[in-house]
Amino acid sequence: MTVAMENHDLGSTTRQRTAAGRGLPLRPDEPKTLPELFHQAAERYNRADALSYKRGGEWRQISSAQMIARAGNIALGLYSLGLRKGDRVAIHAPNSPEWTLVDAGCQFAGLLDVPIYPTLGEASIGHILRDSGTRVLMVGDREMFDRIRDVTAEHPELETIVFFDPAGLDSGSAMTLDELEERGAGLRDREPGLLDSLGGDIHPADVATLIYTSGTTGEPKGVMLTHANIISNVIDAGEKYSFSEADVPLSVLPLCHIFERSAMYLYILNGMAVHYAESIEKVPENLQEVRPTIFIGVPRIFEKVYAKAKLKAAESSGAKAKIFDWAIDVARQHAILQENGQPTPYALALKHGLADLLVYRKLRGFFGGRLRSCITGGAALSDDIYLIFTGAGITIYQGYGLTETSPVISSNNPIEHRLGTVGKPIRNVNVRIATDGEIEATGPGVMFGYYNKPDVTREVFTDDGWFRTGDIGEIDVDGFIRITDRKKELFKTSGGKYIAPSPIEQMIKASKFVSQVVLVGDGRKFPAALIVPNFEMLRSYARHKNLNLKTPEEFCESPKIIDLIERQIASLTRSLGRFEKVKKIALLENELTIEGGELTPTLKVRRKSVEEKYKHIIEKIYAEAEKERPAA
Repeated sequence: MTVAMENHDLGSTTRQRTAAGRGLPLRPDEPKTLPELFHQAAERYNRADALSYKRGGEWRQISSAQMIARAGNIALGLYSLGLRKGDRVAIHAPNSPEWTLVDAGCQFAGLLDVPIYPTLGEASIGHILRDSGTRVLMVGDREMFDRIRDVTAEHPELETIVFFDPAGLDSGSAMTLDELEERGAGLRDREPGLLDSLGGDIHPADVATLIYTSGTTGEPKGVMLTHANIISNVIDAGEKYSFSEADVPLSVLPLCHIFERSAMYLYILNGMAVHYAESIEKVPENLQEVRPTIFIGVPRIFEKVYAKAKLKAAESSGAKAKIFDWAIDVARQHAILQENGQPTPYALALKHGLADLLVYRKLRGFFGGRLRSCITGGAALSDDIYLIFTGAGITIYQGYGLTETSPVISSNNPIEHRLGTVGKPIRNVNVRIATDGEIEATGPGVMFGYYNKPDVTREVFTDDGWFRTGDIGEIDVDGFIRITDRKKELFKTSGGKYIAPSPIEQMIKASKFVSQVVLVGDGRKFPAALIVPNFEMLRSYARHKNLNLKTPEEFCESPKIIDLIERQIASLTRSLGRFEKVKKIALLENELTIEGGELTPTLKVRRKSVEEKYKHIIEKIYAEAEKERPAA
């Protein structure tokens, strides 16, 4: 029984959505399924370095031909284990060429792969394995398996565990990926036509993957994406970019996320030489080695790069700090004129040229020095970060989408872009704003539905088949979309005023002393903010001001530091209405993390988790404010 059959009762909404179809192809030989994408790319480009990775201190390559052959062997190896079309294979591993090869192998065999983030907690992993009915688990190494051993023991449907790294293998029901490929190669020799037969049974409407949303609230839901969903999004999202086989990308974001995974398909489709970052810690080193022309990242990456550059200038000398700040201001001015299509005055052009020599080329050098463009999504990119990087010659194109939309709904691009927006809808996607401000979308990339949840699926679609994104926004007269907040994240003060926290948080994060911020205040008299300071910048400030502060605890309790950050916030949020302004803050000693449960794997804030974890601090903020109120 296939997934599509299991969910046949999703009703007229699904029929309305799928009836719209793909639209006219961009080219006559456009692939219609993921196996077709892999095969076409291999035949067209036949690269010796299709996939590049670093092991033992050396960069190594997998050719296009090897990629196709190994993926085929993996498909047949899984078939030899008894898996058939529609069965589920979970992948719990960090980025690597093996991740892509297993993904391709699953697609060649008509199986659904189920990505599981390496950072996910045991409870969530257990839920995903049970809900998906996973029969085979692909795991990175022994250390990763040991962390989830108890979870796998509680999952009776799990038949086989396959290790990418064979070191320390001791489980009787386990095998290595090499062994799985050998089984597949043997089956290929015995039944040479089997792989083609499996491929011939794969159709665009078949579900290709089951991706469990990390979600900022509630239990993870399995998003069913078909081959048609993914292929249409890969092609249409890249329509206005001049990608070519000369481009060199560095894969940094988790392949478990549809954003990076679709990017991987786009790289392969366009014949690029894909490089995998060794780890997050090794990204700066890998950027220097690979010198990518394309870089896809979440806003947090760009925020940290800027913060590090600013700190380095501040620690060098007072003069260098002033030069850095001056150059950044010039970058903003230059970028704003570019955005508005206005000419750059001669004096500003001279300043920009000098700033380029002193500051910008070093910033570009961090990324390897030959970036053509950066693409970001997953969270809001602040206007300030956009202007700084764009003015420094690092163009960032912000897009918007969800796992449920495969993922891109809209994107800025080299042809059409606008500050403060997430671009126009991509080809074949339509967007409208509901009466309550919610963004609704329709198009070939919109998911088939949530696995095993037909009722929840119906809830996220309108009667006429449009997907409810859960985001609040607006569309300007030229068709550019502006996101104002998540619908579920809006909160109301006790005075009845609605507050959208995300835009206010973006304003506050413009402070060099602020690393992370979460606005609170639902049902309260005023909004307050939980602030994770930029401790490195505060240490530099403390040295300059001769403050004897060393530990995070000392910084967070210092009245002078609290006053500093309160003044920063007041200055940055002057444009807000009185009811929106932050009245009180609390400084947190520890960064919000995925491991701590405060962030999703895509670095979105889990607001409920933060509010629960820091409930005592929030209560203290408002209790003290109540005491400070003058007597009637």
